[in-house]
Amino acid sequence: MFKKILIANRGEITCRVIKTARKMGIKTVAVYSEADKNALHVELADEAVCIGPAASKESYLVMDKIIAACKQTGAEAVHPGYGFLSENAEFSRRLEEEGIKFIGPKHYSVAKMGDKIESKKLAIAAGVNTIPGYNDAISGPDEAVEIAKKIGYPVMIKASAGGGGKGLRVAFNDKEAHEGFASCVNEARNAFGDDRVFIEKYVLEPRHIEIQVLGDSHGNYVYLNERDCSIQRRHQKVIEEAPSPFVDPAMRKAMGEQAVALARAVNYESAGTVEFVVSGATKEFYFLEMNTRLQVEHPVTELITGLDLVEQMIRVAYGEKLPLAQADVKIDGWAMECRINAEDPFRGFLPSTGRLIKFQPPAEGNGVRVDTGVYEGGEISMFYDSMIAKLIVHGKDRQDAIERMRDALNGFVIRGISSNIPFQAALLQHPRFCSGHFNTGFIAEEYPKGFDASMVPHDDPALLAAVATFARMRYIERAVQIEGQLAGHGRKVASEWVVVMGGKQYAMRTAAIEGGLAVTCEGRTYNIVSDWKFGELLFAGTVNGAPIGLQIERRGLRYRISHFGLQVEPVVMTVRAAHLLSLMPAKLPPDLSKFLLSPMPGLLREIAVTEGQDVKAGEKLAIIEAMKMENVLKAEQDGKVKKIVAKPGASLSVDEVIIEFE
Repeated sequence: MFKKILIANRGEITCRVIKTARKMGIKTVAVYSEADKNALHVELADEAVCIGPAASKESYLVMDKIIAACKQTGAEAVHPGYGFLSENAEFSRRLEEEGIKFIGPKHYSVAKMGDKIESKKLAIAAGVNTIPGYNDAISGPDEAVEIAKKIGYPVMIKASAGGGGKGLRVAFNDKEAHEGFASCVNEARNAFGDDRVFIEKYVLEPRHIEIQVLGDSHGNYVYLNERDCSIQRRHQKVIEEAPSPFVDPAMRKAMGEQAVALARAVNYESAGTVEFVVSGATKEFYFLEMNTRLQVEHPVTELITGLDLVEQMIRVAYGEKLPLAQADVKIDGWAMECRINAEDPFRGFLPSTGRLIKFQPPAEGNGVRVDTGVYEGGEISMFYDSMIAKLIVHGKDRQDAIERMRDALNGFVIRGISSNIPFQAALLQHPRFCSGHFNTGFIAEEYPKGFDASMVPHDDPALLAAVATFARMRYIERAVQIEGQLAGHGRKVASEWVVVMGGKQYAMRTAAIEGGLAVTCEGRTYNIVSDWKFGELLFAGTVNGAPIGLQIERRGLRYRISHFGLQVEPVVMTVRAAHLLSLMPAKLPPDLSKFLLSPMPGLLREIAVTEGQDVKAGEKLAIIEAMKMENVLKAEQDGKVKKIVAKPGASLSVDEVIIEFE
């Protein structure tokens, strides 16, 4: 077996590969950019080599630097993870020429299947069902519009070298096809160094089902069941599960056999994924693409099959045979994965960067697994993608997996940046998701105007106000004990409070009870019993005898209380003593309607207007790149540009002024 391998990646997937390598007794080498010098994957590896500046194109995408790091450390093989160079045939070929094993398929397989245009042609030749479309690279936006009209809207515009939802747009008319082509080209060039784009028919009401395959150098192939990745936002996966609630045994067998036929056609050696789009009405399936690498969502397959896919990739690269035949592949229970991303679901899922003041995942074990590449106190950078962790659960069936995921989300504490945990929790409570009757349009259909806290209201908001009062009382009681050490500095604890939440005032009256506090609000009394200490983030106790678990964060008089498991959004409230309420002056917010503000930290790629120009509502104003995604900012109303404040190439912070209007 290999003595030492290098992982040509960063973050979560590098940490994941290191864990398996350590289990196998293999030493590891990490590479890192200057922005990642304090990253977790650098700390976990046996050795680490700096390969350049923060920008991926100057570090993680530079083959020469990766190869030099292999030679410097004596690494015999390279695992590429996913993203970056993982599906770059030239990288695989270069490693082979240098006598370094690529822990993945051979370069010719990567070239054939990593290129979505060529892979579709190969799929047709292999007898695999394919989607109607134009399979050659398109020269420009005008040609894209003409092709789209011939195929018939809606169409999907895709980067040939794309993946992870980057370089992909859906167009329903000529304007969207024209603009979508330009955005796809730019994203593909920046993320993959390949700006070729093609177009295919967009299947309405689609399910996204993918088949995991394994092949070795001895001609053995198996498919490891399916994963359902239909819960997506902007074509990026949000929740994945295995098996699929939609796929029956006959369909699983048919899709699996086609996936293996495709892998066999290119002599595929390693783990790979064949993705299909499936009609929810007819169950007809069409080849979408093949990912010649490990998928982000591979853990759900591992949990239902009992296989370590990273280990299998390493063993196949070393020349070993697969340890099982198709008849040995089983389905044990149900697995589900939530991608925990650094983004704010209450602000249109804008990227969120900064320091992780608190990062406390739920405890692993009992069907819970957490894959991450971050740690408490670490930085979430604007230079890389937004995923900070993967939360995976394994249950006896789908309902059990859903319940375990709800509990795990409720116990996941992240402070300092925003995360999509509230949105994930809302999805896990949605009746349509729980029923299993959904498709890739689920999020767009159920949340057409975005995600808002009011969409998941608590059925008893006064209960949250009561718990906030309990937390405030605990704080005051502690303060009184501290002050009471000096004679004459004692302080009485008020029994009447007012909680301001969502613009509404709740009058609260409190009384001590054994082990806790009785809080009366709107004629109802909540007997809260808990040994919770002020300062703890996780609250556990009972309310009127029923168990309850909450997350509590205090900032001055303001409290942020979350209970995802009971379908409640994070509620921000202020708790004041009743006699102080009238002393708080009202403050009007400033008028920001005359400014275009940056909604996120990011790089200002383009200013699309000039000073003195009249603009119409919906017209493009600027493009910001953050976490490897392009974000187009458009005018919300008609106006005239007074001043261009920020210049292209500037690194913007949240709410930084870009354009001023008259």
